[in-house]
This record gives sequence, structure tokens and C-alpha cells, in this order.
Amino acid sequence: MTPFKISPKFASFILGALCVFGFAPYYLFIAPIIGLAGLFYFWQVSHSVKQATKIGFSFGLGFFIAGIYWIYISLHDVGGMPFWMAGIATFCLCAFLALFPALVGYLAKRSHRTLFAAPILWVLAEWVRSWIFTGFPWLSIGYSQAPVSPLVGYAPIFGVFGVGAAVSISAALIVAAYLNHQRRHAFLALSGIWLIGGLLSLAAWTTPLGKATNVTLLQGNIAQEIKWDEAIAVQTINQYLGMAKQAKGDLIILPETALPITMDATQVDAHQDQVLSAFHDLIAHTEKALLIGAVSQGADKEDASKQAYFNSVLGLNGKDTSVQFYHKSHLVPFGEFIPLKPIFAWIYQDWLNMPLSDLTRGDKHQQPMNLANQKIAVNICYEDVFGEEIIRQLPQATLLINVSNDAWYGRSNAADQHMQFSQMRALETGRTLLRATNTGVTAIISPQGIVSAALPQFQTAILNGSAQGYVGATPFVRWGNWPAIGLLLIALILLWGRKKK
Repeated sequence: MTPFKISPKFASFILGALCVFGFAPYYLFIAPIIGLAGLFYFWQVSHSVKQATKIGFSFGLGFFIAGIYWIYISLHDVGGMPFWMAGIATFCLCAFLALFPALVGYLAKRSHRTLFAAPILWVLAEWVRSWIFTGFPWLSIGYSQAPVSPLVGYAPIFGVFGVGAAVSISAALIVAAYLNHQRRHAFLALSGIWLIGGLLSLAAWTTPLGKATNVTLLQGNIAQEIKWDEAIAVQTINQYLGMAKQAKGDLIILPETALPITMDATQVDAHQDQVLSAFHDLIAHTEKALLIGAVSQGADKEDASKQAYFNSVLGLNGKDTSVQFYHKSHLVPFGEFIPLKPIFAWIYQDWLNMPLSDLTRGDKHQQPMNLANQKIAVNICYEDVFGEEIIRQLPQATLLINVSNDAWYGRSNAADQHMQFSQMRALETGRTLLRATNTGVTAIISPQGIVSAALPQFQTAILNGSAQGYVGATPFVRWGNWPAIGLLLIALILLWGRKKK
């Protein structure tokens, strides 16, 4: 009888799926370290570059199928795409993303110093994934450590990729110790990484400014299937007006595209618009302020004869009638704009119902809003997955606000994962972060990444709480991803130079 042996490719697929338990809603931050350790071990003992590449692809396929399966929900359940086409599209995306671990396996094995190269290349591949083809950094491994792992102490200095490096290096050191490659040194290095991370978690990089602001976050719970139905637009507006009337906070925040109407992107006075006027009347002649998500319309910068549509947040101040705007800058490909439009436009015409598929990007560099005695850096939905873009309004901003609508992904893990990414943004910047969402997760997050208050998902509810403003700049706010990426590139160059020698 021959003993049962598990294929390294199948085992790697399972290890990739295991890593997802490090992310919300599970928060088992040790799981990705175990998963990566298993992957690095298989790479180390693999017989060829080809085998290492296949193992990496299998790992990536398990990781992304388990992690972003909810893409199918957005395409089929909400977008109306046929089940077979939505399934193929979701699988193709996962297979494309799995090419990054495959490439890491290929390069690490070719280096002939696999355990040294693998953790460096892993994080560099995630960084490339964060910007190539407009970027998709979802499930970067560093996010799995937010908010309670000692390794998040590196976040205010090196950002999520620095935390990811600590995770991947930890995994490589575990494998080195298991294979008896200088076991004592490996354990000392592993202990040092975690101890330093824990000590850094105690550091305060920013300082409170004045008194905390009372805030109210509104969760309308409007089903995505009816959100843009003209027949209920007035009902939706009246619902949010009614919820805003009940608000106890000085800063009242509505979710992304809360109002299912198009606003004028050029208006400077709230009373130019009947709907905005109704909202402004709620806070008129007070110290209160409102943030409202809506689509806005204005002239196209490149062609003034054309109309441009923006995913926007409008800021209203009770002390005057002026309107402040933030226009979303980083749009979702295939969701808010159509890349390579001549090639892919037929999908939207024949197979997919996406109401906001032709939006215009806002300026990359926009100023914080001055509302409720705070300087507020607004970002919209998907934007807060890009840490280096969030810091564009810092250190001027005292408060971070994300407005989202994750109703597209149904009752999946997507909304919880998204909130975990917001927790990392709070850690990186040393700022309180407020999340106002349509169906959840609506929450108040401390600068330590801890959720201090949250609403249950898929309920119409109001969250009243307080948000402390902060001043100062973490090293990450000052330098972004470049210290982490620069150190990894230097390490890779040194490794390559040693190989040549």
C-alpha cells in the first residue's frame, strides 16, 4: 500500500483559502502567517521553477476565490448578468490576480535563495498590484493584522505594505526554523519583529485638537435593486430628511450617493437647489454641518460642450449657505467607468445593469472641507483601499470620513473587509475615521484602528457618537509607501548582487 500524499498544488490552494480567515469578519491574524509559511515551504522544497510557479498560482487561486467571491454577487444578483457569465468573469479576475503569487514563486525559485527572496517579492508584487491597471490592492496581506496584531505598530511608519513585509518575513523565518536553517537566529529575528511592532503600537504619533465633535452617521439601508428607481426617489430623499431631523450630532453624514438625484456641481449656494435647501434648513443658523453623498453634474474640463458626472460629497454649513464639494478621484473600473470602452461597452449594453458606469474623475489633489470646527478629508468607497491617496489631504485634515455603498455585494464578507481596510487607514494616519454607509458597516474608528461604535448591517439606523480631531503627521503621512518599498527594493538588489557574486 502506498501512503496517501497531498499534492503541493492542492495543499497550496487550501493554504491560500486559509489566509482569508485573517481578514474581517474573522480577524484571525495568525492565519495568513501560517498560510504564507506553508506556501514558502512548498516553494523551498519544490524541484523546479515550473513547479514553484504552479504552486504560487494554486495558492493565489484559493486565496482570491475565497476572498473576493462576492464579485459574483455584484455582477449576477445585483448587476443582472447571467449566472454563467458572472461566474466566468469572477473566475477570470481571480485567475488574473493569482498570476502575482505565481510570478513571485517563479522569481523566488530562480533566485536560488527562495526563503530570502519570497517575502520581499511577495510584498513588492502586492505593491505592483496596487497600481497596475488602476490598481486592486484588496486583500493585501498587511490588512489582516488590523487592528490588534502587534505588527500593526509598523503601520504609522511604513503603511500596510510595511505591515505586510513583517507578516511575510515572519512566515519565512518560521520555515527557516522548521528546516533548521540557523534555528536560533530565526527565532531571535522573529521575536524581534513582533516585540518591536508591539512597542511601536504604544507610540502616539498625533495629538488631539480641541474638544471631540458630536457626530451622527445615517444608514439608510436602501436596497440596491431599487436605489435608482425614479418612482421612489422622493421617498428616499424624505427618509434621509427624516433621519437627519433626528440627528443629535453637530456633524451629520449621509452615505455615498444617498440622494438618488443629480446635483449641480457648479452651485455655490445651497438655496439654488430645492433639495439642498431642505437639508440646509435643518441646520440653518447653527454650528452644525451636513455631508451628503450624491451624483453631481458639471462641464467636462477637456470639452466644455460635454457634461461630466461625478460621484460627489457635498458639504453644507449651518452658519452660511455655501456648498463645498469633493469629487471621487479613484473610480472603480467596470463599475464607475469603462476601460477600453470600444472593446467592453457591449457588456453594459447587453449583459450588465450598472447605473453609474460613465463617471468622470475628480482632481487628484483636493482640499479638506471646513465643517463643524474640523478640517475633513473625505474619500468615497473604494478610495480608502489606497493608503497613499488618502494622505493627499494630510496633515491639514483633522478627521477622515469615508462614505460607501457596499449594498452591491449583498450579505457577503465584502463590507467587513472594507471596514478593516478603513481601520488600517486610521492606524496609518493617526486620525479618527468615520464610515457612513448605505447598508453597513457604519462605524466610528479610533486612531488605534479600534471600532468604538458601529451599527448592525442591513438595518435602517442612526449612529450617534463623538469623534476627536487630531493634528500632526505620522511618518507614513509624510513619506507614503516609499520607505517600505525602497527598503524592499534595496534588499532585493543586495540579494541579486550576492547571487551574482
